[in-house]
Amino acid sequence: MKPLRLALLIVLPSALFAQPSTVNLWPDSDTTASSSDIKETWTERGKNGIVDRGVAFVSTPDLTIYLPLKEKNTGVGIILCPGGGYEHLAIDKEGHDVAKWLNSIGIAGFVLKYRLPRSKGMSYTMEAPLQDAQRALRMVRTRAEEWHLDTSRVGMMGFSAGGDLVARAGMSWDQGQSSAADPVERASCRPDFLILAYPAMPKELHVTSDTPPAFLVQASDDPTVSPENSTRFYLALLQAKVPAELHIYLKGGHGFGMVHSGLPTASWPLRLEDWMTEQGILRKQ
Repeated sequence: MKPLRLALLIVLPSALFAQPSTVNLWPDSDTTASSSDIKETWTERGKNGIVDRGVAFVSTPDLTIYLPLKEKNTGVGIILCPGGGYEHLAIDKEGHDVAKWLNSIGIAGFVLKYRLPRSKGMSYTMEAPLQDAQRALRMVRTRAEEWHLDTSRVGMMGFSAGGDLVARAGMSWDQGQSSAADPVERASCRPDFLILAYPAMPKELHVTSDTPPAFLVQASDDPTVSPENSTRFYLALLQAKVPAELHIYLKGGHGFGMVHSGLPTASWPLRLEDWMTEQGILRKQ
């Protein structure tokens, strides 16, 4: 039945999730303004009727919220960080499409449109996307009751450069600033679990026993990001005795996202579902 469910997602997506909405991450746009006056740019890259948009020059980061139907809701929420080398975001195949699939198994998906320090002409440092990721985690926890989420089952999923961002968020977090005037900043920004697909990875890893459990997936023939990135992080997790699972497929290249290519990599969401169930993250209704 699982392969059938994935196939139905393409044909009948509207039957599996509520109408998405979008919220800005930061209350004041001056907080995230770049010295550049370049406007946010969207590009359609899809072929044969497939929507595959890229977005660059982001200066107003936001979250697009996909909530599962009430009868399917499991209380799990996942913040999605698309890849694109911190230059653009592959917002559909590594964001919106993934959120729709998550809704089909009862998980709320939050597509993070984060600031991009490598968009030409933008003045951000690498701290900007990390701040956006941490803010997204705090926001989801702050509004967990509204979105019917369990605050102890809020994770992050990242692809390529988004995987680098998720890894950094998993290794750099705090439990919230209790004295902060902004109630969002009082919430924890520690992800409860990490999901990394063909991730780029920081050169230095600061993995401890408090690093969240992780699921990693990659293809051996990836021409962009070496599988060494995934294995290096996986081995660091094992050494710290953090639960981790790694899948390396023979073929699949880079950027396979939610694309149904006919290759074995297309089944990775099912392996992820198994892992989340085994870890007690996903509890069937």
